Parts: sequence; structure tokens; C-alpha cells
Amino acid sequence: MLPINSRSEPDLFTVSLKKVIDLEHPLVKLAALIDWDAIRQEIEPVFCDDNGRPATDVRIVMGLFYLKSAFDQSDEQLIQRWIENPYWQWFCGYTVMQHKPPIDPTTLSRWRSRLGAERLEILLQQTIQVARRTGQLRKPQLEKINVDTTVQPKAIAFPTDARLYFKAARSLVRLAQNAGVVLRRSYKFTNKTLLVMQGRYARAKHYRRARKCERKLRTHLGCLLRDVSRKLTSLTNQTHREALEQLLTIVRQIFKQQRTDSPKIYSVHEPHVECIAKGKAHKKYEFGCKVSVATTNANNFIVGVLALHGNPFDGHTLQQTMDQVVKLTKVEPEHIMVDRGYRGHGYQGSGKVHLAGRIPKIATRAFRKMLKRRSAIEPTIGHLKNDHRMERNYLKGREGDRINALVSAIGYNLRKLLAGLACAWFLPVLALDRLNGKLKSRLYQFILPGQNPNTWPFLISP
Repeated sequence: MLPINSRSEPDLFTVSLKKVIDLEHPLVKLAALIDWDAIRQEIEPVFCDDNGRPATDVRIVMGLFYLKSAFDQSDEQLIQRWIENPYWQWFCGYTVMQHKPPIDPTTLSRWRSRLGAERLEILLQQTIQVARRTGQLRKPQLEKINVDTTVQPKAIAFPTDARLYFKAARSLVRLAQNAGVVLRRSYKFTNKTLLVMQGRYARAKHYRRARKCERKLRTHLGCLLRDVSRKLTSLTNQTHREALEQLLTIVRQIFKQQRTDSPKIYSVHEPHVECIAKGKAHKKYEFGCKVSVATTNANNFIVGVLALHGNPFDGHTLQQTMDQVVKLTKVEPEHIMVDRGYRGHGYQGSGKVHLAGRIPKIATRAFRKMLKRRSAIEPTIGHLKNDHRMERNYLKGREGDRINALVSAIGYNLRKLLAGLACAWFLPVLALDRLNGKLKSRLYQFILPGQNPNTWPFLISP
């Protein structure tokens, strides 16, 4: 890894960020509280120091991941705003003002694919640990958990048979021509005209004509499928041959599948997408994957999020979700609040599962309040979708589903942390005894310059 100090040494022509920024800004406080060394120990083994160009420093890229998730930016927008925002530069570890981007936006995609969801879980774990250090999250609150599932839609068009036939034929023609296969006919312009006319006829309620265009599209797809299959054996390039075989498997299923078949393919470029019935008037079906979300009952911090494929029954996802919660928090939940979709869950942990709507008459006031707060997870899911990119997932493949769900949860927790640090300036030292010497000295330097927090009367012991 390239040391970050090699790019941050001040000289005569640079501006120190300490003279520009407010050291009591929430982002400055948060940067001092995150244990970057723990993140570096988990991430650096992925990279090889003696093979190729050295990778960018972990602190920079992980800081960019945090900022992207918290402020809902695309990769390109993130880098553009980073150049203009000195607080973002400080958060990523720089001490002098930078006027050039630290990395190319495409680098973030390569980091995501190399790290995967397993190693990105440490970023979510760090947000939970920071919440505990600052007193925003305590151990008794981690013992009461709300769990629910939602759908993470994929960035695909609504699937119709005509559009699937058209896109399958187009993908097959493109890949075959790139591989050097000479086709008898590509149907490129004919299929495009048929798709447009099918949509017009369907809009005008001329369903018979629309079905005729759809049948022609399917016929053309069958011709292309047989033509490419015959000429596949003549390919000498193994890479092109394997790619064509993989695409032919998807196209054959699209060509053969009927209305009542299951499972079906709804997208050529994302064949793993599932159709999940919602049963709601405004949105009967969603195309994506199921996501299980676990939050604390008291203050709605996200302590677990999993993207689950295969459209599993909600109750069968509870064990996996609780295993992740224990892994990230190191605390075994005692009370788990779920809705009626989790009936027959078969959870094997030590915690007790409570179904919504079943409050005993002899329940105490505190227990009744805890059960009523199960519905607090619903607005949390709404924030994940509207503010943190879970409403439409643009990352590719099953691994992209898991990464996008994690990044959304990380951004939600960061926003809560920043709000807490902004409204209570003494909050980072409420549990100061938990911190090691390095973090404590950084707090004194950046958050409490010239003051000794140990002498303050309102400190709360952890």
C-alpha cells in the first residue's frame, strides 16, 4: 500500500486543512472515532505487494465508501464533490488541501468486486462500534432486536415476452459477431420494428396484432438460436466459446419458458432476478431479491442486513440474520420482534421470538412498549430505499445484491451517527473509558482541544 503521508506532507504552496475546517464538525469527530487500523488489517491481505502497481491506501478508499453510502452519491459524483469538500478530504486522511481526485471513479468498482460482501461487513461493524463508543448504542439495547424483510429491486425493465425475445436475440447477435461467427441473418432492424409495433398495438388494444408481432419475435429468436448452436463447434477461441455457451443456456430457457413455469428468467443480463409477490395494490410484484434487515428496538440502529436469493420463506431467514447480528455485535439477543410472516420460523438461538399483534394482557408497561416498537423498522426500510440506494440496485450479480444491501445499511448508520455528533457535542466522550490510548489521544486533539474530559461531572460510565 502507498502510505497516505506521502501525499499529504505540507509544503510552502499547500494549505493545511486544520486552518480551513471546523474541528468540531461531525465528520471530523467521526473520522477520529473510526478505528482505521482495524479496517486496514482486514483489507490489506487481499492485495499483493510484489505484483503490479501498489494499491491505493485503504484509508482513502474506505473513507470514500463511507461518504458514498452516507450521502447517496454515484461513483462519479463522489469524486467530483470530494475535490470541492475539505471535510471529505480530512475524513479520508488528508491533512492538506487536494485539487486532484485521489482515484479514478472506476477504481471503486474494482475494489467492490475484489473485496466482496464478506470483507465489507467490517465497515458496518465499525459503525456499530462507534455508536457504542459514543454512547448512542448500549449493550441492553442490542439485546432487543426488530427483524423484517423487504425486496431490493434490480435495475431491469419490466419483463414482457416481446421485450425478452428482442433482448435475447440482440445479445446473441452481438456476442456471436464479436466471436467471429457469420450468421445467416441477424434480424437486427426487423426485430426492432416488430418490438415497436407490438407496443403500439398493445397500447391501442389491438391484442391480436400485438400477439402476431410477439410470435414473429419468438420465431426469429429460434432461428438465431439454432444458427449459433450449429456454428458453435467451429469456434477455436475457448473464451468466446464459453461465453456463447453460457448465453445460449439463458436464451434457450427464455425461448422455451411458459406462463406457468417456475423459475423463469426475467432479464438477459441479470438472469438470477426473482419475481416476488407483494400483494399490495400499488405494487403487486417486484423483481429483485429479498433482503432481511435487523435493527435495535430502541433507537433503530441497523445491526444486520442480508441479501437472500431464491425467494425464501421469511421464517427460514431468521437464523441467518441472527447469526450475522451476533457476529457483528458480539451480543446474543434476548428478545426478537417479528411480524406474522415469521410464523413457523424454527429459530434455534437462546433469544425469545415475539410475533407482532400478540401482546399478553398481563404484560408489563415496558414489555408492551417493546412489542409495539416492532413497527419502527418499517420507516427504517423506507429510509434505506429512498435515501440509500436500496430502491434500485445497479450493482451486477448476486454479489452486487449483497454489497448494495450492506452499503445501504452502512450509509443509514452513518447518518444517525453524524446527527448524534452534531446535536450533542459532548457525546463522543460519554463512554471514553472504552477507548484505547490512541483513540483517546485523537479525541483530545481533534474534538476537545485544550480540555480534559475526565474532570467533567456529566460523564456517563459505559
